Amino acid sequence: MKEIILPADASVLSSLHAGERVELSGTVYTARDAAHKRMIEGLSEGKPLPFDIHNAAIYYVGPTPAHEGRPIGSAGPTTSSRMDKYTPKLLDEGLRVMIGKGRRSSEVVEHIRQYGAVYFVACGGAGALLSHCIVNAEPVAYEDLLAEAVVKLTLKKFPCFVGIDSEGNDIYEMEDSPDLQ
Repeated sequence: MKEIILPADASVLSSLHAGERVELSGTVYTARDAAHKRMIEGLSEGKPLPFDIHNAAIYYVGPTPAHEGRPIGSAGPTTSSRMDKYTPKLLDEGLRVMIGKGRRSSEVVEHIRQYGAVYFVACGGAGALLSHCIVNAEPVAYEDLLAEAVVKLTLKKFPCFVGIDSEGNDIYEMEDSPDLQ
């Protein structure tokens, strides 16, 4: 198993292979449907994104409120395909890592390949356990969206699999992949 420090440079991302187990540490930003919609609308209006997206990582999660003494509540991945209509534009802008669950569209897979990005698959249904790999959470933007606000997270040994590698190999298309449906 490899430990990946985020943000990761292109050489690290290109060394990963679909199906490989990894642990992620470093900075990611949360964003779900509503935040993605606002980011794309802002870009179309010439506004800057609420964080530097160059080489950034987005975790598709809507965390629950933090428990006493914890930076965050349950933080399991949401279905990534809901972000597919926004993802190509964010990859065009410099996004290089996404974390979620489930399949991605062929358009997103092609953009991942084109930009040398990586899509990581986290375990759905394990949000309470995954939250223990989040050591800090700071609100960044769209706080009116509550659980769908953009939050800067610091991860420490967050477990997941390489779902789609920088060459476009897709764990869901591999004959010998685990059943991740």
